Amino acid sequence: MRSLLLLFCIGLSTVANSQIEEIRRITKQLCSPEFHGRGYVNKGDSIAARYIVEEFKKVGAEPFEDSFLQLFELTVNTFPGEMTLNQGEKQFKPGLHFSINPSSKGGKYSLHPTEVNAEQILDLDYMRGLLSQIGRVPNSQVMVFNYIGASKDTVKQIRPIIREIATIMPVVELVDKKFTWSVGREQSFFPYFQIQDSVYQEGVQLEMNVDAKVIENYQSQNIIAYLPSKKMCAKTIMFTAHYDHLGRMGADTYFPGANDNASGTAMLLTMAKHFKDHLSRYNILFVAFAGEEAGLVGSKFYTEHPVLKLKKVKFLVNLDIMGSGEHGITTVNGTLFKKEFELLQEINKEFDLLAKVKIRGPAANSDHYWFTEKGVPAFFIYTMGLNQHYHDIFDTYEELSFSEYDDITKLLIEFVKRL
Repeated sequence: MRSLLLLFCIGLSTVANSQIEEIRRITKQLCSPEFHGRGYVNKGDSIAARYIVEEFKKVGAEPFEDSFLQLFELTVNTFPGEMTLNQGEKQFKPGLHFSINPSSKGGKYSLHPTEVNAEQILDLDYMRGLLSQIGRVPNSQVMVFNYIGASKDTVKQIRPIIREIATIMPVVELVDKKFTWSVGREQSFFPYFQIQDSVYQEGVQLEMNVDAKVIENYQSQNIIAYLPSKKMCAKTIMFTAHYDHLGRMGADTYFPGANDNASGTAMLLTMAKHFKDHLSRYNILFVAFAGEEAGLVGSKFYTEHPVLKLKKVKFLVNLDIMGSGEHGITTVNGTLFKKEFELLQEINKEFDLLAKVKIRGPAANSDHYWFTEKGVPAFFIYTMGLNQHYHDIFDTYEELSFSEYDDITKLLIEFVKRL
């Protein structure tokens, strides 16, 4: 047993160590400003796609058919230009002092705030009277909701009310926690902001200027690369990761998306490099999805238009949030595919790799989901660690430790070998 462990560690540590600088280089590049947060402003997703294709070519992976790209379209709401929110002489910074709902409309407004608390929000008679009064001076009022400290049950009741009011006038929510942004597919609301309570000034006029544009039939692309098996084989292992992120909140603020998911994209390329140098007994298909942050759009398109028949996929491993791992990894779908999950645990224990391989049930929280729905056995693996930045401007390359990168690499390589 000891000699087996030694051989395993010597063989795979060489591979992993030679790749750690590569994963850092790739992750850092994907997070750079010229990639615009890998979103839909300035075609950041397409810039990233071209880069990833070149990296697959360097590795020696092949396009599965005639092209590395699988094109698809989606409708998306974007914020390409002005994104200002001021109170008096205070100029708030996007992503730091305020955030905008991704389904907001744009416009230029000078608005007097009307503040309401949790008790008032839930008093429907009070709110109807207030809305009637505000309606006499349209386009000059903003309703500011302060329900900080309310219970979870109260918040559940309040949120739908705010969303309804946001369809008829600008609104602001005061918050005392970090912002978590996303991608909008339509314009459902007037300007709908969250502002940090620590910077908001009660009763002071709010000046808003937002450039919001819906892009119909925006063309994006999945990236597909392929490595044939050592010998003829009917079955294929899929490694997937989404490369898109949230893009820009105005011309001057972008979301780097280092952990989510430049790190997973870089690990996808690491897997390609390994299996090019050490051919598997299975074919290996690598897919970098776009549109994940917009609602798993790219992966849904792939499952509806598969370049490789889904029944030929022996197993799929989806990689997301690969930049830490101090506390181990979580395996979504572990309860569905118990045998394969136990294999992961067995390898981890045998070679003393990660602090924990945690089991989790099915969840529609990444690109594995549509494959599972179509009957493809799949895991979604993400790291647990010290880095808690998620969908915010602080998810930067500099915040990543890659502390368990080597061990995750070893685990995945051995997993494929034993499937």
